[in-house]
Amino acid sequence: MRALPTLILLLVASVLALPVLALVSTWAQWNVVSADILREMAATVLPEYLWVTAQLIVMVGVGVVAMGVPAALLVTVFDFPGRRSFEWLLLLPLAMPAYVTAYAYTDFLQYAGPLQTWLRASFGLEGRLLPEVRSVWGAAWVFSFSLYPYVYLLARTALAERAPQLMEAARLLGAPMSRRLREIALPMARPAVAAGTALALMEVMADYGVSIYFGIQTFTIGIYKAWLSMDNRIAAAQLATVLLAVVVLLLWLEQRAQRRLRFVGAATARASSSDARPVRLHGRRAALAWVLCLLPVLMGFALPVGFMLRPLSADWSVLPWDRFLLWTWNSVRLGAMTAVLAVLSAWFLAYSLRRAPTLLRRWAVQIIALGYAVPGAVIVVGILLPVGWLQARWPESGAGAWVTVTVWGLVWAYLVRFVSVALQSMQAGYARVPRSLDESARMLGATGVELAARVHWPLLRRAGFAAALLVFVDVMKELPATIVLRPFNTDTLAVVANQLARDERLGEAALPSLALVLVGLVPVILLSRTLRAKRGPADAELRL
Repeated sequence: MRALPTLILLLVASVLALPVLALVSTWAQWNVVSADILREMAATVLPEYLWVTAQLIVMVGVGVVAMGVPAALLVTVFDFPGRRSFEWLLLLPLAMPAYVTAYAYTDFLQYAGPLQTWLRASFGLEGRLLPEVRSVWGAAWVFSFSLYPYVYLLARTALAERAPQLMEAARLLGAPMSRRLREIALPMARPAVAAGTALALMEVMADYGVSIYFGIQTFTIGIYKAWLSMDNRIAAAQLATVLLAVVVLLLWLEQRAQRRLRFVGAATARASSSDARPVRLHGRRAALAWVLCLLPVLMGFALPVGFMLRPLSADWSVLPWDRFLLWTWNSVRLGAMTAVLAVLSAWFLAYSLRRAPTLLRRWAVQIIALGYAVPGAVIVVGILLPVGWLQARWPESGAGAWVTVTVWGLVWAYLVRFVSVALQSMQAGYARVPRSLDESARMLGATGVELAARVHWPLLRRAGFAAALLVFVDVMKELPATIVLRPFNTDTLAVVANQLARDERLGEAALPSLALVLVGLVPVILLSRTLRAKRGPADAELRL
């Protein structure tokens, strides 16, 4: 009986880690056909995929740092009119899926869009007046304004907890503001900035919606082409392992930065002082700070929402209201099923690791946590490989019918992708549960199930609710896995928005797109409330 929890843990870990392991195993299935495909791609299109992806990584990395770091510095180190509002307003782009932002900007800025049409009519101009938004720079623009909150959030947390005290000490020693920022604030925020940038770049690597809509040839699009156009899943999987290796590297850098962040926090926790307050800005400096904080909010949330509302309000009669309810039901149903299963799986994994943190269990949990960093397209390939092998080996098993174009196969892909989101929340919840409660419950004769159900769960309800909410929103916005694995006549809001936008029916695409934004606002609002609750007493004013 003692081995039963370990066996169940290994079973759950095997199901969730199987797609990733299947991708790696394809290098043992090397054949002439896949070798020829990879060789031809390497000689023709693969360099372009790598070059475009590298361009995006560099431009988005610079963009999210250029917007996230100044915003974090301004709302933590300085005080100016509207600062408290900007603390949560700067989080709003998290509610916007990047592909929705891409639809909005394309509709407004393209050749036949309202802006260029108005410019031609007003000034008697002809031809294209603005650069083509469907390009690499356009994708970098969309990603930067959609993903900068990762850098802003982590940098703001690091600065709020550590920088004000040391900067106040440096001020008392006579250091000017420029030196305090350069030698104290920025070095202390560097691990957080690195972690946030790594998270943003993993989102770029995992993207499908923006790349396919803008027609740019990223590495993820190359995987799809090797799989669907060339009909070779082995070659697609082998390409996916290259992308997986880059993602693992980014994940390692993010975890390394987080460890450094915790070290800095432990080293400076004793430096807290009630005398440390944000520096009050006045005049032009306050206006500049206000503009620098307003710009990302406008570009990443307010303007895209406004661009989507314009065609939506132009003619309500063309909107597919009857089908919209069906799309919403499909999205909610899939999101709710996955959220419940993800929370239960994460609770079991976190509980097992808490009871016996053996090396085997830690490795199993780490492999499962890797799923969130893996693009949805890669996960789909990893799922279909073992299913296809099982179907070929035992045709009577019907494995393909159980997984392909079924709700269960789609939920499996969602769990592989998002269970680590729930796992992080549950582990954070367990970190706040004293181990003395476990010892007291055991002394009173409680079994493992009773301990988890009657002692742990009442203390983990909030963490479980937060985990379910995050998974639910992520499932609602997931695009590539849903496109490939969804059952027939089971379109979701994300799939329909993508299809309508690709058909240039942006007015109709606005309705499901805005519904996704509204759903995404819920965790952003909860996150902003949590951050505001952690803030200390009212800030005093200092003159710069």
